[in-house]
Amino acid sequence: MQKNKTLPLFIRGVMIMLIFGTLSCSDTRQPPVAPKAAEGKARDFVLKDLNGSKFMLSEQRGKPVLIIFSTTWCPTCRSEIPRYKFFHNAYASRGLIVVNIDIQEPPDKVSRFADKYQLPYRVLLDETGLVAEAYQIVGVPTMILIDQNGALISRQYPAIEGLLKALFKDS
Repeated sequence: MQKNKTLPLFIRGVMIMLIFGTLSCSDTRQPPVAPKAAEGKARDFVLKDLNGSKFMLSEQRGKPVLIIFSTTWCPTCRSEIPRYKFFHNAYASRGLIVVNIDIQEPPDKVSRFADKYQLPYRVLLDETGLVAEAYQIVGVPTMILIDQNGALISRQYPAIEGLLKALFKDS
């Protein structure tokens, strides 16, 4: 009895094509958010700003960072801009880094918004929403304060103003 050798070769060929096809289609880009942060630490992320420059949270160590999650369509986000500008104007010269992360909107729309409201701080683009998801943002605006050691110290709006005063009381 003669064995059919064509079928096993065909199956092997299909398996090899599936393996190479899967490998060639895999996404090798670095994700915008670190998979996990140490207890109490803010999750690292990399986003581009409106000029195309990269912003990496971990590169800001040594300085506190105020992150504002917002969108252009949010009326509360717009009405809070004077407060965000105040935080920037009062504390940026003393070391505070203020960034606005716009969630899932086209860069040209965000750029027009930033120009219209003359935002003095960096505006980052979270086009996929992965950073907002990693930080469990369920509504905008949301502010997050990260201390100079990378610890997430507040997600609560009323507390942030007092914490900023405390962080910069001696400077």
